[in-house]
Amino acid sequence: MDRRRFLAGTAATVIVLPLARASATQEAMADAIRKVVGTTTPTEGRVKLDVPPLVENGNTVPLTITVESPMTAADYVKAIHVFNEKNPQPNVLSARLGPHSGKAIVGTRIKLGDSQRIVAIAETSDGKFWIGGADVIVTLAACLEEST
Repeated sequence: MDRRRFLAGTAATVIVLPLARASATQEAMADAIRKVVGTTTPTEGRVKLDVPPLVENGNTVPLTITVESPMTAADYVKAIHVFNEKNPQPNVLSARLGPHSGKAIVGTRIKLGDSQRIVAIAETSDGKFWIGGADVIVTLAACLEEST
C-alpha cells in the first residue's frame, strides 16, 4: 500500500466514523422514545425545557421541565420522560406524577457528553403524549465512558 492510498483511507475513516456514531446515537434516542410512546406520535407543545443553551462544563447541567396542565383529578400529567441523543444512556429520567403533585414541574441536573438535543415527553392522563426539546452547546464534555 502506498502512502497516498493509506492517507486517503485514513481521511475517509476519520470523516465517516463521527457521522456513523451520530446517527447511531440518534437512533438509540429514537428507540428509547418508542419504548415510551409506542406507535403514538407525540404532539409539539405544552412541554417547556429550561436549560442553558451554552454550558462550559457538561458535568452538571441544570434542567427544568414544565408541562402546561391543570393537574386536576380529570386532567393531569402522569409522567415526564427526558431523553438525549449523545450520551451512552439516551433515557435520562422518567418521573411519575399525579393530580396531587400540584404542578407538572421536574427539576434536576444532568451530564452531557457533548453538544446535543434534549427532548422531554409528557404523558397525560388521557393517554396523549406531548413533546418539547432544546439544543445545548457543551464546551467541556462529560459522560465519556462507552456503554456496553
